[in-house]
Amino acid sequence: MNARILLLVLVFLVFPKQDIYSQFGFSHEIGVIAGPLALYSDFGQRNDNETNFGNSTIAIGIVHYINFSYRADCNCYAKDKYFNDHFKLRSEIDYHKTKLEHLGRWVAPDQQGSAADFLRSMKGESQIFEIGAQLEYFPLSIRDFASGGAKLAPFISAGIHWIAYDPNVTYNNDGDYYGGKYDPATTINNEGSNTWAFLTSVGVRYKLTRMSDLMLDSRIQYYFSNWVDGLNPEVPENKANEWHYWLNFGYIYYIQ
Repeated sequence: MNARILLLVLVFLVFPKQDIYSQFGFSHEIGVIAGPLALYSDFGQRNDNETNFGNSTIAIGIVHYINFSYRADCNCYAKDKYFNDHFKLRSEIDYHKTKLEHLGRWVAPDQQGSAADFLRSMKGESQIFEIGAQLEYFPLSIRDFASGGAKLAPFISAGIHWIAYDPNVTYNNDGDYYGGKYDPATTINNEGSNTWAFLTSVGVRYKLTRMSDLMLDSRIQYYFSNWVDGLNPEVPENKANEWHYWLNFGYIYYIQ
């Protein structure tokens, strides 16, 4: 199932899109990104460093840019308009799988009893494919950066991703289920599904060669579902849907 999703995305999103925009003369960039991702979910303690670092993974992605400042059909710069010189359209495919567990004070060694033991026994995993697009804004001139006039190009961005998630939650068969707050009938769901997510990021590019850049991107992404981790407990701490923070590093190549 997951392999088919990835293949369909590559065939129907990236390649046709590139052909369509090429007809209008826009140039393209492709790249790969990877880096540590922390999934903030219903596992663990809110605002706890052990939880934040423990429920993390390495995420990877493939990115594609529409560069409006340069025309591939004539190997020349596009018309000198503000939008062309300060915006790029970015589409991407990402994958990450995070192992989850309850960490923090409620499962510390000094916490005894069936409630703490039940939380310690609960383990989770969330496997996520996502595709989507975002608009990147460069406050400095894209042309100046592309021509080597500047080594750094900071940017901010915002966008929407479609999410396909596949969670798996396991636990001890304790009939109390932490006072019923983790009742499997109502608060645990291991069925895969899909949702949407909003993302925003801030980053910077470094000009490596005339045809390539290095990129550092710091991203926050909020899911429009509270079932991405397979868990939706009836506890006061469950105040928000899942979200993640991703610090990714990338290599971008310019296609003429």
